[in-house]
Amino acid sequence: MTLTRRVVCLCFICVFFLAAGACAGTQAKTENQLPSFSGLAEEAGAAVVNISTVKTVETSERLRKFFSPFQDHPYFDEFFKKFFEDRPRQEKKNALGSGFIISEDGYIVTNHHVVAQADKVQVSLRESEETHDAEIVGSDEETDLALLKIDVDRELPSLEFGDSKTLEPGQWVVAIGNPFGLSHTVTAGIVSAKGRVIGAGPYDNFIQTDASINPGNSGGPLLNLQGEVVGINTAIVAQGQGIGFAIPSSMAKDIISQLKEYQTVKRGWLGVTIQNVDEDTAQALGLSEPGGALVASVKEGDPADKAGIQPGDVILEVNGETIEGARDLTRVIGQMAPEEKARIVLWREGEEKEVTVEVGRRDKQLAQEDQKEEPSEAGVQGMRLRQLRPEEARSLGMQSPRGLVITGIQQGSAAHQAGLQPGDVILQANGRTVSEVQEFKTVLEQAREKGVVLLLINREGQNLFRALRMQ
Repeated sequence: MTLTRRVVCLCFICVFFLAAGACAGTQAKTENQLPSFSGLAEEAGAAVVNISTVKTVETSERLRKFFSPFQDHPYFDEFFKKFFEDRPRQEKKNALGSGFIISEDGYIVTNHHVVAQADKVQVSLRESEETHDAEIVGSDEETDLALLKIDVDRELPSLEFGDSKTLEPGQWVVAIGNPFGLSHTVTAGIVSAKGRVIGAGPYDNFIQTDASINPGNSGGPLLNLQGEVVGINTAIVAQGQGIGFAIPSSMAKDIISQLKEYQTVKRGWLGVTIQNVDEDTAQALGLSEPGGALVASVKEGDPADKAGIQPGDVILEVNGETIEGARDLTRVIGQMAPEEKARIVLWREGEEKEVTVEVGRRDKQLAQEDQKEEPSEAGVQGMRLRQLRPEEARSLGMQSPRGLVITGIQQGSAAHQAGLQPGDVILQANGRTVSEVQEFKTVLEQAREKGVVLLLINREGQNLFRALRMQ
């Protein structure tokens, strides 16, 4: 072999080994970057507890309803009579969940649904394997959080809340709990998404994670790699795998603090009905893009009314936080304390305006009025309309009749596509009160060039905005 060929071969060999070494180094580096959760699991796990409850449930009535189609049958009558006479009306039901200690003197966080309607709640500690009777200090159904207290004669290991607002999808998280009664099970995964709405309540803002969460994990902590609680494991998707949801710590901290101080939650209240802003509504209002919470009505004498907020305003920001939709506004105001000041940026008549509101206290009960469907007298844009009658106005709380009742909707029409329904009362069109069909037609004609009309309607006692794109 010539010298030149030997040199070339040696070069190829060197390149091969250098490349192999680089790959091995890269692989070792990648492996070294994967975290170990053993230390976190050991330290944080000491503050995670097993919660068991005993509840009294009605049995016979539920079974009677289930078997009611058969109870009058001559072949089964004697059997069911004997069955229900011998069966107790109430039974004790046991359930399991998780929780975690947040203070050395024995305060424990868990889910509301873990302890709701429980006759007895017991907490088992990991280190000592002791079981203590627990007192329910306070519970909040709307956020599914509860605070318990156990009496102990020593300091207990505890966990601290972290800041869930700093979490980003893809970050590592660890869940510790008691799935299916398997005490102190540790699972790891990542944050899959934030701000998830799953229909659990008005303040849905869940962290989604693929860290394995199962029945029995409810109330346990979701931890970051620093061992801080960034979420409270709450819900799963039964038909899916790797999809679990946790209440963010940024919400839970305030709720737990209020439960500890007041045994209940005092939520902020504006006194408005609101809805999302879709593309048609944004165009009608002159907004560059959909967003914000559109004020449909303002309750007289409530905080928003006192601050000068009006129907048709779009709330864009509260204390510097962007409001993407109606649910955002409900959550942000609900987290504020009564009498706290809210600086609100809103959109009105083509420009931004700022107002300051002293937040009131929210009442859970909201009244609604029934609306009846009546024969129609006229029609336009796929709607059959007539004037509102005095007795109907009184049922809606109006001092005088104003508005047009929709008594029929044509399938596929502009009104149908706008989501209007029979029984809706059109109060305004593009901010102008309409009490006669001809007035309504005039407004539509004036807005024909723009192509969209913003309607203020009353539906079952609640005011709503709908954008009517004219055909």
